[in-house]
Amino acid sequence: MSVWLIRLVIVGGFFAFWQFGAGTVFNEFFFSRPSAICGQLWDLMASGRLFYHSAITLIEALAGFACGSAAGLLAGIVLGRNEVLGKALDPIITIFYSLPKIALGPLFVIWFGIGIEMKIVLTATIVFFLVFLNTYTGVRGVSRELVAIMKLMGATERNILSKVVLPSVVTWVFTGLRLSVPYALIGAIVGELIASNQGLGYLLSNAAGQFNTAGVFATIVAIVVMTMLLNATVKFVERRMMPWQDEQATREVSI
Repeated sequence: MSVWLIRLVIVGGFFAFWQFGAGTVFNEFFFSRPSAICGQLWDLMASGRLFYHSAITLIEALAGFACGSAAGLLAGIVLGRNEVLGKALDPIITIFYSLPKIALGPLFVIWFGIGIEMKIVLTATIVFFLVFLNTYTGVRGVSRELVAIMKLMGATERNILSKVVLPSVVTWVFTGLRLSVPYALIGAIVGELIASNQGLGYLLSNAAGQFNTAGVFATIVAIVVMTMLLNATVKFVERRMMPWQDEQATREVSI
């Protein structure tokens, strides 16, 4: 209870200072007020614009997240299990990973246009490397002794994947998925900022173009809420697929 009370005091004090400090301590034009932001957020919801543009961004983020995650998972397993191919492609992958993916946005506009496809491809590219690197690291870290024992018992590569590799890397995979959630939204929103007339990135750019600080903050609040919901969804799926982690955490707390 004391922890929540401390949080409430800190957050409440921050917003109170922001509300009453605007126009006196700092310039309201640049920071707006929480009351004005709430009013702007309510107007966006009442008009339906927030839900429409949020749905567009969510579709782009989820489609890119799904495509990038599937490709990253598959590539991580294949290259992780094939040592020669993994070593051959490692420097190439490192080069592409080091490249800021946002820099590919203008190129994707030329290739795919300014439609939803460009945002999906940009998001998938960002998500791919995060999921791939976590999956690849997890596969390479699988116990060699356990794999050798399985082979001595006559197990096929399919048996090794299903009985040893996949159960061993599931934690790594979900770590990559959790890390990818905010980056999936970043990819979709940056794509919208580059070229779009719909989505939360468009709302953000439009509000900034009109010097509407409250509108910018309201859109940021919507983005934060969407990110939290997506993170909660990934954590829910993770708990359903790995229920033993909750049991282990409960035991550690009791100890």
